[in-house]
Formats: sequence, C-alpha cells, structure tokens
Amino acid sequence: MKFSIAQDSRVGARPHNQDRVGHWRAPQALLMALADGMGGHLRGELAAQIALEHLAAEFAREARPKLADPDLFLFRTIGRAHAAIQKRAEELRLTEAPRTTVVACVVQEGWAYWGHVGDSRLYLIRKGRVVTRTRDHTRVQQLIDQGRIREEAISSHPERNRLLRCLGGDQAPRLEPTACERLAKNDVLLLCSDGFWGPLTQRQIVNALLAKDLAQAVPELVSLAERRAGPQCDNVSVVAIAWGEEEIRPAEAPRTVAHHDLPTEVQDFTATDPDFLRMSDADIEKAVAEIKAALRKNARLR
Repeated sequence: MKFSIAQDSRVGARPHNQDRVGHWRAPQALLMALADGMGGHLRGELAAQIALEHLAAEFAREARPKLADPDLFLFRTIGRAHAAIQKRAEELRLTEAPRTTVVACVVQEGWAYWGHVGDSRLYLIRKGRVVTRTRDHTRVQQLIDQGRIREEAISSHPERNRLLRCLGGDQAPRLEPTACERLAKNDVLLLCSDGFWGPLTQRQIVNALLAKDLAQAVPELVSLAERRAGPQCDNVSVVAIAWGEEEIRPAEAPRTVAHHDLPTEVQDFTATDPDFLRMSDADIEKAVAEIKAALRKNARLR
C-alpha cells in the first residue's frame, strides 16, 4: 500500500487530554482510530483508552496479513469496545461507566471501510471537495436532518454537545452497518474529534490539505483550530492519510448506502443491546450477512 500518514493530538485549553488517536499497520491492511472521551462524565479518557486498546488488539490478532472481513471486524469490534468499557468500570467499582465517542477506518485492498459512534468524524476528500463525511449522532444533527436548523448553526446551538450515542454508559449504542468507498489516487481520509472540526470550516480543511502535504497541513490545521476556539478550546485530535495508489475499479463495486437511507428492516436489526454484544463471532457474522443482503435488496428496488 502506498500512502502518507500524519496525526496530532493536543490538550487545547482543557486541563487534561481525553482524546486518544492512533494507527496500526499489518502487511496488507491499515487501521486508524480516534476516540474522544466525554468530559461531562467520570474518566472519559479511560473509556477512550479502552476503546483504542480493544481495536488495536483485535486488529493485531486478526489482520494476518489482512482482515478476512473488514465490515465484520468494525461492526463487531466497535460493539464489543462498549462492553469492554462497562466491564472495566465494574472492575474499578466506578459509580458510572466512563463514556467516549469513536471513529475507526480500515484501509485494505484499495478500499476504505469505516464506522463511528458519536460526533467524532471521518471525511473523505477527493479533488478538492468532501465527497463523504460521517453524520454525527447528536441532537443538533437530528435537527439538521429534520430541516429545523441549518448546519452553520452547529457551533452556536445550545444543544451542540448533546450526544445521542456513545460507547460506555448505561445503554449499548445502536450500531450502523459499516460504510465503504473505493479509494482513488490522492484521496485524503481524515478522522478527527469535534475539537478539530468544530472551530474550522469545511473550506479551511480542504484548502489546507490541497495546498500542503499532510506532514505540514495537519499540525497547521490543529493550530488554527486552537486559535479559533480560543480560551474554550477542547482537546484537538486528528489522524489522516493521503492515498498514493491508482484506483482500479472492479466490474461491480459494493454500493455504499447512506445510513439515513437504510431500509427499516436494517435499522431495526442493528439496534443493539448488551445481549447482542455477547453474541458469538458466528452469530455476528450471520447478522452482518443478513444486513448486507437487505442492503442489496434495497439497492435493487431503487
């Protein structure tokens, strides 16, 4: 695989950095992940650390030399990270389980696969524009989807920090099917916390990545986010790759369906609870196969 990679994480104006970010390489696969521990709850940094440790450990165990099924890996591993956080909270006898957002991306055989919970984002930038970004699991995003507010209102809305899903806490997050996209040469995949994307405009992010290579652009964007956020600056974290291989499109590429366009049967099926998180690998593999079949059925109906 040909790519360049850069990452940065800073405390901002907060007393502690509760973000965790990392990337891990196997001979034929790459994993990037970022978790933003929730400061409004006890020990958010612990939840973020557990989430990334769990993702990294499972990737090291399974990517030999690549993942057998990146979709299944992300769907299963993100779900089980929630259970790992709850288990650690019980072991430490915490009064409440710590909580975190997470976004994770696998790059393998020229494809990117990603999943997320919360408002940490993934952007796919191609030829000077954002072709894909994750949709936040927040009350504000819900209001945008309903047409009640404009996206420009996110930074000033009084409910901008209200998450609808996270890892940890009392309820398991509702997991969505993994998204995927074939990568083209010079594509940029960027994973970031809200401390990064919140103070910056989409144009600022894209223009900086167009003008300079990642090694320069990423730290400069992080510094810009810090300056624009000022004394209220959150932790600021990002990891990004610039893809260096030519796109080789197969005869039939898998179709990526936006999460909000998924058929009801898939949405209902992917609603998870603690029992689901304890399912065997075989049961989860069967579940993901049923989700994919429903997606193919939905695609034929369109």
